[in-house]
Amino acid sequence: MKYITFAVPCYNSEGYMRRCIDTLLTGGKDVEVILIDDGSTDGTAKIADEYQLKYPDIVRAVHKKNGGHGSGVNKGLELAQGVYYKVVDSDDWLDEEAYRKLLERIKTLCGEKEYLYDQAIPDLFVCNYVYDHLDEGTSRAMDYRNIFPKEKMCTWNDIGRFRPSQYLIMHSLMFRTEVLRRSGVKLPEHTFYVDNLFSYQPLPYVEQIYYMDIDLYHYYLGREDQSVNEKVLMKRIDQQIRVTELVARSVDLKAVKEQYPKLASYMTRNISIMLSISSIHLLLIKTEAARAKRRNMWENIRAYNSALYYRLRYSTLSGLTYLPGRLGGTLTLGGYRFARKIYQFQ
Repeated sequence: MKYITFAVPCYNSEGYMRRCIDTLLTGGKDVEVILIDDGSTDGTAKIADEYQLKYPDIVRAVHKKNGGHGSGVNKGLELAQGVYYKVVDSDDWLDEEAYRKLLERIKTLCGEKEYLYDQAIPDLFVCNYVYDHLDEGTSRAMDYRNIFPKEKMCTWNDIGRFRPSQYLIMHSLMFRTEVLRRSGVKLPEHTFYVDNLFSYQPLPYVEQIYYMDIDLYHYYLGREDQSVNEKVLMKRIDQQIRVTELVARSVDLKAVKEQYPKLASYMTRNISIMLSISSIHLLLIKTEAARAKRRNMWENIRAYNSALYYRLRYSTLSGLTYLPGRLGGTLTLGGYRFARKIYQFQ
């Protein structure tokens, strides 16, 4: 029985993927590790095959044409046999002690008997993650102690309030595999920032949540080509806008609010954050074409859901990033730079 499926999308990852894989292997035969070689042109495929040959009961190497990170996540979910499914980027890794605690808790909750889909086990595990600036020798852990009760089953109606710097990202989440499949989440190919859709669309399908206050996932920051790098974000702004619109359209927030009002509030805030990021980076580009894209992005939200548009425009953070005129743009960028200093994001 496999309790966790780890999907590791790899593209030209030969320089760092071993660190990632080696931490996952400490789960032994209780887990499966699917290494998805996404059309790499370096030694990635060879390394993946090497691990499969050495650990045939744990590792599976999959080779496919290049389709981007989302394509790798989709392929892993298609093949997953574990009760839970977690994506680990090939340049990231897990803390081994925290990983052991998580796996033991899953085994205890599932029981040693054959797993059944209707068992009363969590639909979602939430754990802390760590921003690692290895080149600078610094790190910063992000926790959810103020949001979820520790090591207790809870629902979205039991959660606390998210702070401005807190949100649920792929690195902090591990969904039950069947919940992901039931949600119908499928990430677009050849598109960056699709993690936002993966960590958003399945949330209303989650009935039971279990939070462990452990620093499990180490999220590496610092590579110049990294998608969260500010310059790279500006270069790929069209993809960021596309994902923002996909997220906004993926869930009926009115229906969510009827069952889980706190979740609906969080999900609205999540769209607001994504709109804010896109708005700010379009302002940073400083061209008339970028300003037009910024207007069109907001108008597309209004055309899709006018009620959501007015809420985002006038009662959330994103509205402050869409202030009218050039003065409004100047104030927005000033606030953004101040926030960067306070929260130390990249």
